[in-house]
Amino acid sequence: MKLKLFLLFIVFQTFVFADDVAAIRRADNIPEEILDKNDDEYFEGYLQALVDMHYYEYKVVVMVKDGNVWLANMPKNAMYADSIVSFLKEVPGVKRVVVVNGVPPEEKEIREKYVNRPSVNGIWFPQTTTLFQPMIANPRQVIYSFGYRGGEKLGGLLSGKEITFSLGDDFPIFRWLDVRGGDLQIGIEAGMWSVFDMNPSPNIGGGTAQFNSDYYLGIPLVYAYNKWAWRFRTYHISSHLGDEFLINNPGFVRVNPSFEAFDVFFSYQAYKNFRVYGGPGWIIHSAQSFPYKHYYIEYGGDVSFWSTKIYYHKLFGTFFFAVYFRNWQLNNMNFDGSYLFGYEWSKIQGVGRKIRLFGEYHNGYAPDGQFQNRRANYWGAKFAYGF
Repeated sequence: MKLKLFLLFIVFQTFVFADDVAAIRRADNIPEEILDKNDDEYFEGYLQALVDMHYYEYKVVVMVKDGNVWLANMPKNAMYADSIVSFLKEVPGVKRVVVVNGVPPEEKEIREKYVNRPSVNGIWFPQTTTLFQPMIANPRQVIYSFGYRGGEKLGGLLSGKEITFSLGDDFPIFRWLDVRGGDLQIGIEAGMWSVFDMNPSPNIGGGTAQFNSDYYLGIPLVYAYNKWAWRFRTYHISSHLGDEFLINNPGFVRVNPSFEAFDVFFSYQAYKNFRVYGGPGWIIHSAQSFPYKHYYIEYGGDVSFWSTKIYYHKLFGTFFFAVYFRNWQLNNMNFDGSYLFGYEWSKIQGVGRKIRLFGEYHNGYAPDGQFQNRRANYWGAKFAYGF
């Protein structure tokens, strides 16, 4: 029932924002002199500033003549290129947007030196885009989130009413540009996932009890070209039971789930609003008190639909549905699945950080620490922020 009310709320919000689209246009947020100016050079400077502000990593070159826009030096990543084109098509006064290799013949003498100017080989600390988009239904996606989880008691260890939250981010260090036609990036990921039982029994200490926390550190190396992205990652995860859980369950035996692993994942943007991803992983070493078997494979996809440009709030909103599946040798390669349905808001279509509000359902095994080999089924509602 709660999930149904949540979905109705999202649909209601969409219709409310749709009314804003009909009443208020993007032109209301742009100075009138920009729209009235017939000077191509003036308009070109304005569009160039917009692109540089949101896509500065790629050094895209904007050229304008009679309201026609040519774009040169576009990123090799198809999703980012499509996002730039869609972004400029929204600007009043733009008749069409064309991607070119070089410059139009009639502009060659004037623009050639500008377009073919020396470019940087790489960027330190890129911020506005990520080469490997998050797999948002992954229970261990590095992201900021807060939510409620219900229905799972793990054989009486939980009440079935839990609060979950995660803290984590991807910190890109350096991005090499135009590496055999694509971009190559190395960075650091760090994160934490915690579960708190709202109604533990017994409740010796009183109040909400911390159940489990997992800590993560990874080094991803990502290569992106056109619609494809590949990620090689080496990482460490360790898990710790909550003090309140141990106090409430004095006979419970604590072990030390901790391991180091690497995996190789792909991501393919099959269509503008549909993506699939997956890959294998190998656990190199694990603690003796909780030994992991070595092999696992994970895969999934996401699709967005019923997109809306919310002009009044200068946002882009869309519904999304995402799935994520895991088969771990720890659990004899049995099936484990997570399913998400929700709504997300972003400043620019397809790229940048986003806010997501969604419902989730999980059927398989618990993602938490030493309980990963126990069956778990739960539903939840979450708020998340990140790429």
